[in-house]
Amino acid sequence: MTQQQTISARAWAELFLLAMIWGGSFLSIRVALDQVGVLTTVAFRVLGALLVLGVYVLARRLPLPRDPKIWLAFLVLGLLNNAIPFTLITWGEVRIPSGLASILNAATAILGVLVASLVFADERLSARKLTGVALGFLGVITAIGLGVLEAFDLHSLSQLAVLGAATSYACAAAFARATMKGLKPQVVSAGMLLGSALIMVPLALWQEGWPTFHYIWPVWGAVLYLAVVATAGAYLLFYRVIAMAGAGNASLVTLLVAPIAIVLGALVLGEALPPRAYAGFALLALGLLVIDGRLLRRLWAPAEKSA
Repeated sequence: MTQQQTISARAWAELFLLAMIWGGSFLSIRVALDQVGVLTTVAFRVLGALLVLGVYVLARRLPLPRDPKIWLAFLVLGLLNNAIPFTLITWGEVRIPSGLASILNAATAILGVLVASLVFADERLSARKLTGVALGFLGVITAIGLGVLEAFDLHSLSQLAVLGAATSYACAAAFARATMKGLKPQVVSAGMLLGSALIMVPLALWQEGWPTFHYIWPVWGAVLYLAVVATAGAYLLFYRVIAMAGAGNASLVTLLVAPIAIVLGALVLGEALPPRAYAGFALLALGLLVIDGRLLRRLWAPAEKSA
């Protein structure tokens, strides 16, 4: 029997730290938007993270790919995993609370299962996964409200933009699995950020002009947090958790990010979410737990032993 990976106390501690870091990113985005444009915020984020991870890769002398196709794949991955989702989430947070954005972004795990089932033969939807996906989508619909398309406005479009970001993340995961085999994850992250920086920096300069840099300290702090902590540092920490506890256990961070973002939004920004948002997140969390399957196995195991 294959031994299953478990989560040690240290892995749990780092998992919670990672959730706090990514939960804080939604608050930081909202603070940065007080003075920085959407595209410029994203450009700062990817360029700053690239500088940090680039130094890390060079200092560790990690091997870099020589195949031009891999570098082209970095560009595509940077578009799917950074440029598009970062921009959509940042734009969405102009009009919707950071807590709600974090809830909708939690759909990434649900959409990731769905996209993988369409692309990879070894990740087809089982009855359990299909049930989890259905619960997840019900949670999304509950969170945004059934009338979102009836009263179609910028607020509704902002919610759909965050869902678009989640879809882009899901596609990025499948693309990375198909194209990044054999590469160090730190190298993939640095190459991906190089690709997204090549896209976002010229786009931000073209659309929003050269940044003034005359920002108040909270805005500077938010920008630096997004680049150094929530992107570069979070990627490195995420790979540590995967190494200690496995990818499946590391994916549990999805369940932890939204509650932290909701609490931070309420404490710092005074955000108040409608009850349907909390109900939607509960359904999303249930869907993720059903897809993961371990909780169900633990609940059924005592019943099977007693039988």
